[in-house]
Amino acid sequence: MKEATVAGEMVAQRVRTVEISGIRKMFEAAPPNAINLGLGEPDFEPPSEVIEAICAAVRDGMNHYGPSAGLPELRERIAERYRPRDPKTGRENVLVTGSGSEGLMAIAMALYNPGDEVLVPNPGFVLYAPHARLMGATPVPYSLHARARYLPDLAELERLVSRRTRVLVVNSPSNPTGGVFPARVVDRLVDFAERHDLTIVSDEVYEEIVYDRSFASFWGRTNRAVIVNSFSKTLAMTGWRIGYLVAPRELALDLNKMHYHIMACPPTAAQVGALAGLERSGPTVRSMTREFRARRDLVVRLLGRIPGVELVPPAGAFYAFPRLRWGQSSSEISMALLRRGVITTPGDAFGSLGAGHLRISFAASRANLEQALGTLARYAEEVGVG
Repeated sequence: MKEATVAGEMVAQRVRTVEISGIRKMFEAAPPNAINLGLGEPDFEPPSEVIEAICAAVRDGMNHYGPSAGLPELRERIAERYRPRDPKTGRENVLVTGSGSEGLMAIAMALYNPGDEVLVPNPGFVLYAPHARLMGATPVPYSLHARARYLPDLAELERLVSRRTRVLVVNSPSNPTGGVFPARVVDRLVDFAERHDLTIVSDEVYEEIVYDRSFASFWGRTNRAVIVNSFSKTLAMTGWRIGYLVAPRELALDLNKMHYHIMACPPTAAQVGALAGLERSGPTVRSMTREFRARRDLVVRLLGRIPGVELVPPAGAFYAFPRLRWGQSSSEISMALLRRGVITTPGDAFGSLGAGHLRISFAASRANLEQALGTLARYAEEVGVG
């Protein structure tokens, strides 16, 4: 029997419901020395306080299992951060996870039943819909349009919700669009969820990276919200894989059960580093965000000079999501750029409404951004745009 046939008989059916993300496909197909505008990873190192704390933790013997829900002192510090939004927030509301991605999976395992429906953004982060399918639930996309500055359409949500709908997934600031929900939109979504008895799963990983308006969290506005967050972006520690969930206390206990069965406990020393970051790295994080703002302005300016490119300036995160009206698919454009040494992500990796778009990460130096977008402009000339 051929090896491929044997493998096909071995795997569970759920494996066939998901694929490797388009982000990873482009990254792993890139030539050496390509300029990477594809991965959502800050091009900074963690603050010195964070590095020193984790090194000290390793030297001091913090290399063993810890509590499943995370170190008590880190959970308490996270709870303090959320108390201005809800004064009743305590350590019992907080679960430290092995990244925001693991937190999302724990949520899916705890909340989604076979036959449920889950409202997910389109375009939206690549894990939301597959996690629903892996649990036997059905992801139901709701539209985020450029003409609405990538804000949800409440009328559409009312049309999509059904008696089987269990969860509304939201993401602000958004990966991939850079859209940020004003407080009034957050309040309307809370009202929608409460009227239809839905849980809100709010991915707030980019909450500290905002430019044009203040960030509005779902925590403290309803007892139906689960917050997903991470230290990866704000502390530039993507490879350390530390995130956290903030949830109503009874739900936090159930989430911890699922979390335990995924990874037993989060990395101990990395949690010490994250705690140091929360306590002492505020100025460094603010400096990084100022640099992202300057890069955002540069990218908006450079893309504005290229014919056939439409862009809603990102209000948060570090992604631009331009639409390229060049008569080519986003995959064709992305592959052409890849051959020219620039990694981007095709917009349709994030859903059907991403077709014709590219996700361009500006978590890269200004020099690399200028060089990469110069390559994009030259390619536009080659295909006769303008």
